[in-house]
Amino acid sequence: MKAVLSIGTNLGDRLRNIDDAVNSLERVPKLRVLEVSPIYETEPWGYAEQDNFFNCAVTVETELSPSALLGACLGIEAALGRVRKIKFGPRIIDIDILLYEGFASDTEELTVPHKFIFERDFVLVPLHDLFPSGTALGFDFSEAYKKTDLTKLKMIKS
Repeated sequence: MKAVLSIGTNLGDRLRNIDDAVNSLERVPKLRVLEVSPIYETEPWGYAEQDNFFNCAVTVETELSPSALLGACLGIEAALGRVRKIKFGPRIIDIDILLYEGFASDTEELTVPHKFIFERDFVLVPLHDLFPSGTALGFDFSEAYKKTDLTKLKMIKS
C-alpha cells in the first residue's frame, strides 16, 4: 500500500530534522520512501507564538497497517526528541499520516484522511508537488489547492 505523510519542524536545525525524519522512515522495516516533496518555510498554524516551520510531504510504500505506520511515526518523533507540551505548538519534528491507500478512519487514535488537510496550505502545496493532478491515492484535493495562498510559502529546498 501507499501512504502520504506530512513532516514539519520549527525547532533547532530544521533541515536536518526533516532529513533525520526521512532517513528514519527509510530504516523502518516494510516501508520504502518513494518521493519527498520540496521543503517549504511556512508561518505557524493554530498557535502563532512560535517560529516558522519547515514542511514537506513524503510518499511511502508500506506493508504496515495504518495503525502500525502511526506507531512507527510516533516512535520516530520520540527518538528525534519530540515533546508534546502545547497543542499545535513548537516541535522538533511532527510526522502526520495524511492519506493511506484504500483506508479511511475517524477515531481518536487516527483520522485519515487527515482532518485538517483542506485547511493547511503547508500540506496542500507539498501534496500538489507530489500529485500535480490534484488527486492522491483516490483523494481529490484539487479544489482546496486552488484556494491556497502561495505567497505564504517559501521554497527552501527542492
